[in-house]
Amino acid sequence: MVAQNAQLVTPVPGPSSQALQARRTQAVSKAVGTVLPVYVDEASGGILRDVDGNQLIDFASGIAVTSVGNSDPRVVARVTEQVQRFTHTCFMVSAYEGYVEVCEQLNELTPGDHEKRSALFNSGAEAVENAVKIARYATGRQAVVAFDHAYHGRTNLTMALTAKSMPYKAGFAPFAGEIYRVPMAYPYRWPTGAENCADEAFETFVSQVHTQVGEERTAAVILEPIQGEGGFIVPAPGFVAKVAHWCRDNGIVFIADEVQTGFCRTGDWFASEHEQVVPDLVTTGKAIAGGLPLAGVTGRAELMDAVHAGGLGGTYGGNPLACAAALGAIETMRADDLTARAARLGETLRNRLTQLADKYEVIGDVRGRGLMQAVELVSDRATKTPDPAATAAVTAACHKAGLLTLTCGTFGNVFRFLPPLVIGEDLLDEGLSIFENALAGVA
Repeated sequence: MVAQNAQLVTPVPGPSSQALQARRTQAVSKAVGTVLPVYVDEASGGILRDVDGNQLIDFASGIAVTSVGNSDPRVVARVTEQVQRFTHTCFMVSAYEGYVEVCEQLNELTPGDHEKRSALFNSGAEAVENAVKIARYATGRQAVVAFDHAYHGRTNLTMALTAKSMPYKAGFAPFAGEIYRVPMAYPYRWPTGAENCADEAFETFVSQVHTQVGEERTAAVILEPIQGEGGFIVPAPGFVAKVAHWCRDNGIVFIADEVQTGFCRTGDWFASEHEQVVPDLVTTGKAIAGGLPLAGVTGRAELMDAVHAGGLGGTYGGNPLACAAALGAIETMRADDLTARAARLGETLRNRLTQLADKYEVIGDVRGRGLMQAVELVSDRATKTPDPAATAAVTAACHKAGLLTLTCGTFGNVFRFLPPLVIGEDLLDEGLSIFENALAGVA
């Protein structure tokens, strides 16, 4: 296990990372980007140690994947035991208990006490794509409604659902059809103010679906309970519940994309729980398996069982090693009560970010829940003009000082904070101090 302290022994990136980067340019497609060109040698808890011996504070968790920390002991133990027994059979060819057990856990943990079924896949995008397939098959309808600022993946269908063009969609058209987009209830940027956002956004949503799509043609509405890549946008209170209820009234499948928000990240097992929303289908991924590739779709039994046998699946979906990792990760989440820890550390994070907003005019908004929070940087608070240049400068300063941070947002001006849920409080505080110093240097 890596010692949980930050230290820099070389500039970032160091000479060994630079040498690997030179090799990379000759071997890896330039189309695959990297936030920080340091090469990790070992990691655990809230620390990444690179090949030069630098120990960086991790505020990214591999984009919300290593919520239980890298190399969590329960994950390691279960994967080690499984890899010694067998590595693959393909569940569609010859089944195994791990797949069944993960589905049982998903059926238990996702919102609602109705009868559920689950199916496992490789990635969040794959889960989303299959959720849409299920909704279309079960309803006999084709249209799918998504929101501004949404991110749902990089496959052809999920690119169509994703809102932001660059870098996710530019040059890759044509996209899948029968996808329609409506405004998101974005309180900070709602034209008539946050206090009007929920009601007006819902009225706009209902009107646009009715006039541009037709309720009778709509198979599904897909929504992130907190939007991820789009800017950690927390919809106005009540909006998600209104949409879910409207879907139920109109025979439309409500899909909650919990790929980034799920598994304790927001202080609940799933972000939908915050407003007591019970989705028809829930997509999961990222943190489900402690770093191994796994994703799922969980939903009402009548929907999940509607598709013909063989209609869902994939060679690696629910691979035995990934299932073992998921069972280990879920065990750690339960044993260490990571929902409560995310909520408690989230209060610390929120208080610190709020203090920074009081001090620095460049912070226009602080938002999020649990250990999924963000600040939006603007050049003018009155006009709320996005400031991607300041965001890039603060990012560079954080990286130079040994803090791995991520940005997001439609306008490229949002810092997202995604530390592992097991990060030490001292390490969290140290990382926030690095962020403040970087912010001060720019602001």
